[in-house]
Amino acid sequence: MGNILVGTASWTDKTLLESGWYPGDVDTPEKRLRYYAEKFPVVEVDSTYYTPPTERNSSLWASRTPENFTFNIKAFSLLTLHPTRPGALYKDLRIETDKTNIYLKDLASTAVDAVWERFLGALEPLYDAGKLGVLLFQFPPWFSISRQNKEYILRAKERCTPYQICVEFRNFSWLSDRNREETLDFLRSYAVPLSCVDMPQGYRSSVPPVLATTADLAVLRFHGHSDKWTSHNIYERFGYHYSEAELHEWAPKVRQLADEVRTTHVIMNNCYRNYAQTNAEQLTQILHAARPRP
Repeated sequence: MGNILVGTASWTDKTLLESGWYPGDVDTPEKRLRYYAEKFPVVEVDSTYYTPPTERNSSLWASRTPENFTFNIKAFSLLTLHPTRPGALYKDLRIETDKTNIYLKDLASTAVDAVWERFLGALEPLYDAGKLGVLLFQFPPWFSISRQNKEYILRAKERCTPYQICVEFRNFSWLSDRNREETLDFLRSYAVPLSCVDMPQGYRSSVPPVLATTADLAVLRFHGHSDKWTSHNIYERFGYHYSEAELHEWAPKVRQLADEVRTTHVIMNNCYRNYAQTNAEQLTQILHAARPRP
């Protein structure tokens, strides 16, 4: 499909393994990744949000996928200013605390630098293999539009260079009618892709489905429309299966987005059982069928 890559957020989810999407003989991590990569050209690694990646895993992922396969990496929670379990931090950087969660501000500046350096260094095998897509920085609901938060985005972009970052907001202020153009102008000025989202509306973390390009790469993530978006059960939050009618409605919007950029990544994040994989396959087929004939 030219410059449109469609995939899912994870290939190892336990409910996916239980769903029967993988054939019975595809029963090891290596076989599953190889099988997934035969079906889709891109995947988003969600596990790196909870636990920093390792160089060994990056090397294995690179060796088990085709030449043009792409990995998008979700940034470690600490680096996106989310609460983080102390045990998820590198052992030698852990601090003495009785807190259930820690934040970036709880660490000394030298420890912060070390977290950044190790997180990014672990991705070098993917980058060297030409398989590193974007680093997704999904910010928390309290990360509202402000000069301070804009500066944090720019510092993150600088730290990550030569890797490319992408930002996803969960605070309405960035894409409100009042601030939308300011946000888009800011991101375009620094060539930072906006993660466009389809998600439930009316919640504290809801942002509207603004489809806009702010760099030469566009990213569109589908979170579904579960009526249990505030549930602590991740499967209740994301367990939404898009109908073919919904995907047909989205196809021309995806095409329009792709016409404005070099590459477009479409990620189905409705990860429950085989929902994301099935919808990604359906959307791929719809987009293929919609291609104009030469």
